[in-house]
Amino acid sequence: MAVQLDDGAERTAPGTGKGGAPPENGAPPAGRPPRLPGRRAPRLPARRTPLPSARRAPYLLLLPALLATALFLGWPMARNALLSFQNLNMKELIQHLTDWRGTGNYQEILGSEQFWRVTFRTVVFTGVNVVLIMVLGVLIGLLLARLGKKMRLALSAALVLAWAMPVIAATTVFQWLFDSRYGVLNWVLDRLGWHSMAHYDWVGTQLSTFFVITVLIVWQSLPFVALNLYAATTTIPKELYEAARMDGAGTWKVFTSVTFPFLKPFFLATTFLEVIWVFKAFPQIFAINEGGPERLTETLPIYAFTEGVGNLHFGMGAAISLLTIVVLLAMTAYYLRLTVKQEQQEENEL
Repeated sequence: MAVQLDDGAERTAPGTGKGGAPPENGAPPAGRPPRLPGRRAPRLPARRTPLPSARRAPYLLLLPALLATALFLGWPMARNALLSFQNLNMKELIQHLTDWRGTGNYQEILGSEQFWRVTFRTVVFTGVNVVLIMVLGVLIGLLLARLGKKMRLALSAALVLAWAMPVIAATTVFQWLFDSRYGVLNWVLDRLGWHSMAHYDWVGTQLSTFFVITVLIVWQSLPFVALNLYAATTTIPKELYEAARMDGAGTWKVFTSVTFPFLKPFFLATTFLEVIWVFKAFPQIFAINEGGPERLTETLPIYAFTEGVGNLHFGMGAAISLLTIVVLLAMTAYYLRLTVKQEQQEENEL
């Protein structure tokens, strides 16, 4: 029995040296493959530092766009900012005089009740139009996804034609439609029994004028939302809809559980763009009734034009236009803040 133990110790001994150290003859420890002579361990490839030209390439590609932005947007903004600190009327313009007023224009505007009424009116007008555009645009986009090929093509063509029509041309058509004497709408209402609407003046009151402008702006904006939504729905996997329907989900449940979560970035970006587009709408409002009646339908862009060009107070108009940009930036910043918070909450829930 002792001989067997001794033999086992002799068999395991070559793998270790004294005190468990490797043997003196350089043999590898037990369980490790011997290292071949002349072979080195592989080395990781060294990190290559990008060349200076490669680092500058993205900035060189952005340079033309930055130069164009600075030339066509930055320079007029800078000139407008200088005009906002001047008392520039027709006299100063003809005689090439520069009458610096400092912050007098801004103090007069911010202290005017008219400016705050117009600002509130612009915000409400923008909110109502954006809600109508998004709701109706989403409904039409979902309808496009459900229609057959021929009907989808016909509706898409109609939307593209409405979208491609120039703003002034579309506004002129709406002026004819809502004309008090020869308008098609009044004629139709009269035929349907509303005889009091035979010669109704649609631009005679504040609410009716805003109604015409809202219908025009919504009609022009629907194609953008509807067509983009339909294009976005084609990226949603059909398996998600099939699974939702197998679980017994109805149309509304499918929209809230599949379509809306999947297309949430689209809704956020589109709403943001529509807020900007409606807020700065100028041709539609000015061409319909020039901000009338009695300046009750003026928004901030119309107000800036009326004070600057209409009343020949160019410095005042420049100041109002800059304040308009500030109000728009504040609205968009608040909207972006809400979207960022919502995305963070979703990430935390996941």
